Amino acid sequence: MKAYVFPGQGAQYPGMGFDLYENSTKAKDLFEHANEVLGFDITKIMFEGTAEELKETKVTQPAVFLHSAILAEVMGTNFRPDMVAGHSLGELSALVANRTIAFTDGLRLVYKRALAMQKACEIEPSTMAAVLGLEDALVEKICSETPGIVVAANYNCPGQLVISGEIEAVNLACEALKSAGAKRALLLPVGGAFHSPLMEPAREELAAAIEETQFTAPICPIYQNVSTTAVTNASDIKKNLIAQLTAPVKWTQSVQQMIADGASTFIEVGPGNVLQGLVKKVDSSVTTEKAAF
Repeated sequence: MKAYVFPGQGAQYPGMGFDLYENSTKAKDLFEHANEVLGFDITKIMFEGTAEELKETKVTQPAVFLHSAILAEVMGTNFRPDMVAGHSLGELSALVANRTIAFTDGLRLVYKRALAMQKACEIEPSTMAAVLGLEDALVEKICSETPGIVVAANYNCPGQLVISGEIEAVNLACEALKSAGAKRALLLPVGGAFHSPLMEPAREELAAAIEETQFTAPICPIYQNVSTTAVTNASDIKKNLIAQLTAPVKWTQSVQQMIADGASTFIEVGPGNVLQGLVKKVDSSVTTEKAAF
């Protein structure tokens, strides 16, 4: 069985999506439609911008979404998923690809999500840190014992977990994690504490937009970051998507469940190849591929 997986923030790179734009009329039309919907020339930044310009959350999120969702669209009959999943932001790309939400609605939600998260980051100085080489349970325990707000945010693969929270609390947790034997506990160059309680203002803002968006029955199950299990009910998908901003991304658990449910090939749709690497670290016996059109 084939699982199609969609990357999140951090997968962007200068020139992303230009091959799609150049070689597919359908892709070109969708990119130009995206410029109109967003009200600015995102394709110019994607194709010609610097890495620094692409890092801005309000650019990064729609850029990664567009690359992934448009690639899935132009694959046509070659896109035949038995199941899909997306890492954080990638969940919205996956929901467009499996026909739960329309392309334009997905783009609007992604842009709203990016702006809301940016705003939440400005309210409370916060950060994230990658922790390597410790069991998840020990990282969770140390976070729970650290003063202030710091939580496990991204379960990327065994031995690789990202924590998120207030700057001081994250720094304290990093010191405790290193003392507990972490190979590394290093701050990430991000604007705030994604997937933590500090994203509550963004969750509330995005929830209103999600509630107003039409969700339909998908063509295949999605394994959502919050639930980690196969979901096909449109109202459940909506509920899980709303919860996602303040809840952890359970990527390890989602991949494990997809494999348990029969996935043997994972195809990454979008920029970069980060997810292929993470999937292999979860289970080296599965096949990983890059989607092509």
